[in-house]
Amino acid sequence: MDNTSIATPSEPLTIDAHQHFWNYDPVRDAWITEDMRTIRTNFTPYDLYRILRENDIDGCIAVQADQSENETAFLVDIAERNDFVKGVVGWVDLTSGYLEKRLEFYHRTTKKLKGFRHIVQTEPDNEFLLREDFCRGISLLNAYKYTYDILIFPKQLPAAIRFVEMFPDQRFVVDHIAKPDIKGKKIEQWASRMKEISKNPNVYCKVSGMVTEADWRRWKPDDLKPYLDIVFDAFGTRRLMFGSDWPVCLVAAEYSRVKEVIAGYLQQFSPEEQKAVMGGNAALFYYLNDESVTGNQTGKDSTAGINI
Repeated sequence: MDNTSIATPSEPLTIDAHQHFWNYDPVRDAWITEDMRTIRTNFTPYDLYRILRENDIDGCIAVQADQSENETAFLVDIAERNDFVKGVVGWVDLTSGYLEKRLEFYHRTTKKLKGFRHIVQTEPDNEFLLREDFCRGISLLNAYKYTYDILIFPKQLPAAIRFVEMFPDQRFVVDHIAKPDIKGKKIEQWASRMKEISKNPNVYCKVSGMVTEADWRRWKPDDLKPYLDIVFDAFGTRRLMFGSDWPVCLVAAEYSRVKEVIAGYLQQFSPEEQKAVMGGNAALFYYLNDESVTGNQTGKDSTAGINI
């Protein structure tokens, strides 16, 4: 097994700001439906490491796919054993009365945990983000410099706009450009709401997950361009970050093609702006270079390369 590390250039790292790992479980991972059966398998650090090297990506942010603290521990362990996994977006019960104790624990024990996410898109209440107990939890994150990833569908954007306005000092990022219906070419209402949420300077957006909202078998880059135009106009190149959504993206495209679409679109911008979207913004947003963010490591092997 190759234990050499991915190159660490002096210039800003190229970062995939959104990907997942899992050991497939048909019960836990029931969201992976029959038409997604190609990803009904395990996806490990070794699998991704080779792909990142092939695509000149220096590192990544591992994001939760299951709502449990076991998932958070699983991802943190991977990150601490594999240097190319630069950070983790985990899960914790943000509505719990014991939340502050859990945040203190994570703050004390690991530097690799950078923030949290709840799978709000599956909540039946379109205003879930505005729940009093959930908002109380969000109010505790900034003290520990923890970020929050917003995973929603377009119908939940009105609540998300009100939500982010309540916490002007909290760092938020909208995952997958809020998952517009690219296959159905629906854009107007989504576009106006994305422009509205982008008015909050503490809100970033991940240019990710687009191919799985398009026609999986027939999509082409021109199908994505109108949506890219909207988010680049709304957020600018300083609040957008590239994410592959690997391995979910594999139902519609190989990793290299996902990257090529974004890299091609970025050719209209300066080299500095391209570097920002392809890694610099993720490093800033997730405090990847801030040694003051958290306490000591747990003592686990954190050597470079691959350790599964």
